[in-house]
Amino acid sequence: QVQLVESGGGLVQAGGSLRLSCAASGRTFSRGWFRQAPGKEREFVAAISSSGGRTYYADSVKERFTISRDNAKNTVYLQMNSLKPEDTAVYYCAATIFDISGAVLTTTTTYDYWGQGTQVTVSS
Repeated sequence: QVQLVESGGGLVQAGGSLRLSCAASGRTFSRGWFRQAPGKEREFVAAISSSGGRTYYADSVKERFTISRDNAKNTVYLQMNSLKPEDTAVYYCAATIFDISGAVLTTTTTYDYWGQGTQVTVSS
């Protein structure tokens, strides 16, 4: 069983930046970030292939968020710039136990492990 631990959330003003981290206790393959706002379903934010060579983004965060990974540290990052109040949510990282790429990485059911979530609040 792999444990995922997120960190880096917090309160920031609109236009500011945050960097989320997600450390895994063991080997994982594809990784993703999702978020869930109060009263809404969990939605895809970004994903990255096992090698880091392919990345995927939701339209709402393109050009503002960047996903990256350090496989030596079993850690994935989400750099969030130009934050907006509508980015406010609990952010969850996720991981697969197989090497998967493509649009399936945008769906929650693709992932085998999930973190506990970290709160991001953007004030206007």
